[in-house]
Amino acid sequence: MIPPRSVAAVTLAQTVALVPPLAVLATTATGGFALPLFAALAFALGWEGLFALMRKRAPEAHGITTALIVVVLAPADLALWQLGFAVSLGVILGELVFGGRGFGFVSPATAALSLLVISFPQVELAQPTRDLALATVPGLVLLLVLGLISWRILVAVLVTVAVAFALRGAAFDPAALGTALAFGLVFLICDPVSAATTNAGRWVYGALAGALIIVFAGDNPITSEAVVFAALMSSVFAPLIDHLVVLAHTYQRQNRHV
Repeated sequence: MIPPRSVAAVTLAQTVALVPPLAVLATTATGGFALPLFAALAFALGWEGLFALMRKRAPEAHGITTALIVVVLAPADLALWQLGFAVSLGVILGELVFGGRGFGFVSPATAALSLLVISFPQVELAQPTRDLALATVPGLVLLLVLGLISWRILVAVLVTVAVAFALRGAAFDPAALGTALAFGLVFLICDPVSAATTNAGRWVYGALAGALIIVFAGDNPITSEAVVFAALMSSVFAPLIDHLVVLAHTYQRQNRHV
């Protein structure tokens, strides 16, 4: 759980980190960029404003990052009502019902994208391009420097996926792997709200996420859907992983004094 006083700073940092990927999307989008972006922002901020009004709190803008991530991975031909449906459910079920950003255990963007694919089986998420992967790097560096994502998770995911490829005897292309994983790994799997928070737990969480990516991808190339569902399932287990790590540390300390 993120300390409440730091949530606004996390949102700001993530928003800045998302600027380069959005710039790539703006230059490559074929079906228009501004309208889906404004629609997603309107739905996300609208729900946050409504919940703030009902709870008699000051309005917040944490839904910005949810909207931006969903817009990047949403298909270009997605209907605006489907986009609004996904963003609304993600913001409400992944954030607002728990009391706001930092109190839930699932990334709202991950929840939104998962529910979009589940609710509309004909929808296929946009697949990352090399330009998008390269545009993710500045945000990766920024979030690492600020301590908002863990290098342990990054390494654990990449090593697990690489080992899985080796065990299957499949061709391993680092550039293709980086392209497929970069955006989802940084902004979904490593999300500071949903990822494990203990150092040992981060290794386990990352390995679990990497294994789930391979499971969901199957014999096919790694897709955005595989990364999204891996992020969703691993985030569900993140609290349990951290709890078991704390129990293990407590047990070790008790035995030292026996």
